[in-house]
Amino acid sequence: MINRIKTTGLFLLISMLLMGSGLPKQLQKRVEKEIEKVFEIENIAMKPVSIPDATNRSLPTKITTDNFFKLEKGSRLIGYFYVGNAPSKTAIFDYLVVFDANLTVVHSKVLVYREEYGGEIGSKRWLQQFIGKSGKDRVDHTTNIDGISGATISVRSMTNSMDNLLQTIGILQNKKLL
Repeated sequence: MINRIKTTGLFLLISMLLMGSGLPKQLQKRVEKEIEKVFEIENIAMKPVSIPDATNRSLPTKITTDNFFKLEKGSRLIGYFYVGNAPSKTAIFDYLVVFDANLTVVHSKVLVYREEYGGEIGSKRWLQQFIGKSGKDRVDHTTNIDGISGATISVRSMTNSMDNLLQTIGILQNKKLL
C-alpha cells in the first residue's frame, strides 16, 4: 500500500513537472514510465536544461527546454533525459534517451513508431547497442551499430540521431554547459 502511494506520488510529481515541458500527453506518460523504471527513485525533480542560443545554433541536435531535462533528487544530480524524433520512411518516430549523471547513456526507448515496417528498432536488444555511449563516442550504422533487415531506413535514422545527440553532449561538456 505504501509503495503504491509512493508510486502515485512520483507519477504526480513527474506529471506536474513535465506538464509545462511541452511534451505531448501521449509521450509524457511513456517518459514517466521509463524514468521510473530506470532510476527507481521517488520524488525526482525534472528541470529543463537551457542552452544559450548562440551555442545551440551550432549544435548537431538542438537542445530546448522541451526536449532535454536534468533529473535531481534534492541537491543531488541523478541524470538527464532527452526526448527527440527522427524520420522513418514516410513518418517520424519519437524516442527517449536516458543518461546517468556523467552523461553516459543508460537507457534508450522508441516511444512511438508510426510505420508498418521498421519497428524492430524498438527492440531492447537492438537499442542496447547505445548503452554506455557518451559524448566521446561516435555511432555509425556502417561500422559499430548492427543493421536490421527490413528496417534499414529507421536504423540509419536512429543511429544518425543518436550520433548527433552524442556529439551535442560532447560539445556541451567541453564548453562546461553540462
